Amino acid sequence: MMGNVDEVITKTIRTGAEYIASLRGRKLKVYLFGELVAEPVDHPVIRPSINAVAETYDLAARDPGLAAAVSPYTGAPVNRFLHIAQSREDLVMQNKMQRRLGQLTGTCFQRCVGMDALNMLHSVTFEMDAKENTAYHRRFSDFLEMAQRANYVIGGAMTDVKGDRSKAPSEQADPDLFVHVTRRTKEGVYIKGAKAHQTGCLNSHWLIVMPTMRLGPADKDYAIVGALPVDAEGITYIYGRQSCDTRSMDGGGIDAGNARFGGQEAMVVFDDVFIPWERVFMDGETEYAATMVERFTCYHRRSYVCKSGVGDVLIGAAATVADYNGVEKASHIRDKLVEMTHLNETIYGTGIAASHQGTPMASGAYLPDEMLANVCKHHVTKLPYEIGRLAQDLAGGLMVTLPSEKDFRHPELGPIIEKYLKGRPEIATEDRMRILRLIENMTLGRNAVGYLTESMHGAGSPQAQRVQIARAMQVEFKKQLAKTLAGISPDTSAEVGDDLSAYMARVFEPVSPGKGT
Repeated sequence: MMGNVDEVITKTIRTGAEYIASLRGRKLKVYLFGELVAEPVDHPVIRPSINAVAETYDLAARDPGLAAAVSPYTGAPVNRFLHIAQSREDLVMQNKMQRRLGQLTGTCFQRCVGMDALNMLHSVTFEMDAKENTAYHRRFSDFLEMAQRANYVIGGAMTDVKGDRSKAPSEQADPDLFVHVTRRTKEGVYIKGAKAHQTGCLNSHWLIVMPTMRLGPADKDYAIVGALPVDAEGITYIYGRQSCDTRSMDGGGIDAGNARFGGQEAMVVFDDVFIPWERVFMDGETEYAATMVERFTCYHRRSYVCKSGVGDVLIGAAATVADYNGVEKASHIRDKLVEMTHLNETIYGTGIAASHQGTPMASGAYLPDEMLANVCKHHVTKLPYEIGRLAQDLAGGLMVTLPSEKDFRHPELGPIIEKYLKGRPEIATEDRMRILRLIENMTLGRNAVGYLTESMHGAGSPQAQRVQIARAMQVEFKKQLAKTLAGISPDTSAEVGDDLSAYMARVFEPVSPGKGT
């Protein structure tokens, strides 16, 4: 088991195949469809999500310039998902890697949340140590080095089930509706509660639990950050349903749409789960919870450039079905493809701009531009839906009325379907069916979870981004710009000065690359 926190790293995971092998035999307590799963790696509903994570290893092996970076901790190349961004270029390369993986898998590859949690914790634990004389950053650095040497997948668990949204964690009728410390011993802490719709949790080696919101003094027991192995005693995983997920159990390769890759979410239930002190990175410092959440979401919201890679696949599928239908030269078809591309590049452009305008933290880690990160994510809550609508427009109604693959393989029905579902004569009917099923998969089926609904609610709902945009929009400074040009006397208030300083720092001040720690 991986539950021994003092384990000696005997082998570094290098390839996707080695990663998949590392997940076997862990005896996780996983429930799916009301049944305990004996070996998640071999379950047909779960395996596509494992394949998507495996691709993050294989990409790093094939293209280390894109998906790897030299770690200051080990002095060796590490997977970029485990690397702390030490420059604007590092932030940009994260985005380029994310788009490429979206193109390769057509789904959520589940590692961005861990990468963003690690980058956030690097700076916040550093600042906590400097101000509070704690040892959190040293502990975090030791954990990060261990994870890099083994090349583990780290999951970031931030979203609590929340209960009554009008009440703080300590005010809930049931204290377990937010993850909290139940007792502290000289060896460590014990936690209880649940994390909701946790992306890639079964496919991780370690989970990092974090607060989900701003906390007050009464919420001290909820201000807990710690790392624990996914097979730690007391954890139960309840696998989340996805639209059309049982198609993975039907056999064949057509009806699933994207038979190889998929996403994963589950509820993670902690029943007095132990975390040793050396893996605790915050305990009770409620005043830092809001900083953690805001900084994490800054990283994570610009990480949604991954949806532009998935969008590339959907645009390609829409263009392909137009070809197969024989309408690829129609002007309105080309115009819809142009519009899909315009929307897709808007997502990518705002995300990568947030990275280009990143700034260094005291720890040496770089933080993306907060305004542009929130603008990126706010686009992501809207634009994939329009891209999906246009893809369905180009696909036509056959996308959702196709007969099953079993009918297509039937000795009597197959020839009938082959005849009547033919498009262009030189295109195989099966190929036309496959591309239609892929569009269905991405806009209505299993991978619509990652491309649409996750785009709406992941890293915070649309209103959460609007709140952050409102905080950072520097209205007083912009009013002064207008007043100056209109010949109105300048305003010298402190608020205007603060807005001007913030704007200049964000947009114009040059920044030297950080060295990290």
